[in-house]
Parts: sequence; structure tokens; C-alpha cells
Amino acid sequence: MSSQVQQARAAFGARLRDMRKDARLTGRALASLSGVHFTKVSRIENGRQNPSEDDIRAWCSACKAEDQIADLIATLRGIEGMWLEWQRQLRGGLKRLQEKSFPLYEGTARFRVYESDVIPGILQTAEYCMEILKIAGEFYGSDADLDAAVEARMERQRYLYRGHRRFAFVIEARTLTTIFGGGDVMLGQLDRLLAVMTLPRVSLGIIPNDIVRRLWPGEGFWIFDDLLVKIETTSAGIKVTQPREIGLFEKAFTVLQGQAVYGQDARGLINEAMARLQHL
Repeated sequence: MSSQVQQARAAFGARLRDMRKDARLTGRALASLSGVHFTKVSRIENGRQNPSEDDIRAWCSACKAEDQIADLIATLRGIEGMWLEWQRQLRGGLKRLQEKSFPLYEGTARFRVYESDVIPGILQTAEYCMEILKIAGEFYGSDADLDAAVEARMERQRYLYRGHRRFAFVIEARTLTTIFGGGDVMLGQLDRLLAVMTLPRVSLGIIPNDIVRRLWPGEGFWIFDDLLVKIETTSAGIKVTQPREIGLFEKAFTVLQGQAVYGQDARGLINEAMARLQHL
């Protein structure tokens, strides 16, 4: 099990233990009132086992904390579903992985996206996308359906133009100069960013390298409305659905937005990066 998941499980167990103690119940007393076996109570509180949703309901009832049931169940579902190993996701190939996101994009009205190392997928050119997916395919040993995967990702870009969806992107300035595929690929990608900035429902902010940070650069994340956050790490993709955790990502995004420059200043950073690429 990943350390992140174990930490989440341990934190969840500690929260349930605090609830029991606040109700002034011993572990055995809770077990008697809830019907959850006392050995399972111990495993849950020590992060060695997740409770079931029925366990949560019984636990809260025994502690007279029924008002916390919905939040706790949301947390539990987030822990159970957040860690999806890339190898398992990629079994059907890169194309299928791209297409799996279509319903999520279709149902989302507001996108908030932060990327620290690469251009967000929905803003990528086909050439840049090919280089990114080529690296992913080689690294994870997925099926070599690169052309189909690129086509699927390009198809996903239709959501930038259809409907009334709003997109707020924040990227680190280093994404402009981190080279994938060579100078020509990067020049095409940066030109694409300049074009995207003119779209009426798209906001693109760039955090300069020389700014005094108010929040560290971290992993990229996507916030879909206020219902889901997706994070991609080297070994897996994480889904966050717990409202309090989503709130932390929303807070982080607001801080990062405040550090970014927009409009003419952002175009200036892109043009500077393009000028450097032309001299490579």
C-alpha cells in the first residue's frame, strides 16, 4: 500500500478514535453499542483496516454523532477510491485512458487546473502530446497505441469551445522552458498557449520564476467543479472526493492564482521563452 493511502487511513482511524473518546466510550463499550467487533474497532482506529459504511453509521450512532455520518462516509469513499495504480489504469492502453475522462469533462462546468512541470493536457498540441505520451508509454510499458491516444486527447479539447464551461489554468514558468520533443515542438506549443489565451472562457496565469513564493510548487492537480480533485504522481493517480480535502486544494489554487501574472505579462513570459528556444 502506498504511504499516502496508509497515512490517510491512519488519520481517518484517529478521527474515529477521537470521536469515541469524546463520547467517553471505551473500545469495548463502542463495540457493544455499535455491533462492530472490538478487535475490528482496534484495527480501524490504528489504521490497519477501513470500516464499512454501515460500520460508520453504527459508530456515529453509538457516539451520538449522527451529524458526521455523511462527511465520514465521503472521506471513506475517498480513501478507498483515491489510489489507482497507473499499470492497472493503462491495461487497456493509452487511448482508453484518455477516453475514460470524457464523461467527467462532459459533466463539469468549472475547471481549475494547476500544473508545475508540463502544459495541461487539454492545452497541448498534438506534437507535444505525442512526446508526453511516448514517455509515459515507455515508462509504464503500456500498449503502443500512441496515435490513437493523441487523437483521443485532441478530441477532449472540444470542451474548451463547446457549452459554457469555464477554465482557469495556472502553470509555473518552468513549463515554458522544459523541453519535450525539441525546439520546434516547444515553439508550436507556446504558440498554442498564446492562441488559447484569447478564448473568452479561458484564464491562463503563469507564475514567474523570480517571484517570492507564498506557496511551494507542488504536484499538478485538477479541480472539477467542487466535487473532485485529480492528482497525478509517478506511481498512481489520486482522486480526492472528501469535501474538506477539496477545500484545501481550492485554497491552494486561490493562492497560486494570486502569484500568477496574466494578460500582457503572461504573454511576455511566453514570448521570452519562445525567443530563447529560437536560439537553441
